[in-house]
Amino acid sequence: MDLADLLRALANERRLQILGWLKDPKAHFPPQVDGDLVEDGVCAVFLADKLGVSAPTLSEHMRVLVRAGLVTPTRIKQWTFYRRDEARIVEAMRMIAAGV
Repeated sequence: MDLADLLRALANERRLQILGWLKDPKAHFPPQVDGDLVEDGVCAVFLADKLGVSAPTLSEHMRVLVRAGLVTPTRIKQWTFYRRDEARIVEAMRMIAAGV
């Protein structure tokens, strides 16, 4: 995990908001036709809608979060679903706390 990528990902309020929603997806998103909210993640369409941004803008936010290792994408049919990578988030918190 690259510290610069991690800090870039966390330096944006909208990306922090996305991470917060993905922590408890059932509380923040309706059931999906394809994919389980917890197992597969939240559909990018729902994330873009809730954030109030276009698909390309959401795609850039998610690219940064994926590159930092904080979320994992899953393709189902033509859709991309995102969920938090809890192990990587714990590792990121340790890196930040250690000042590495």
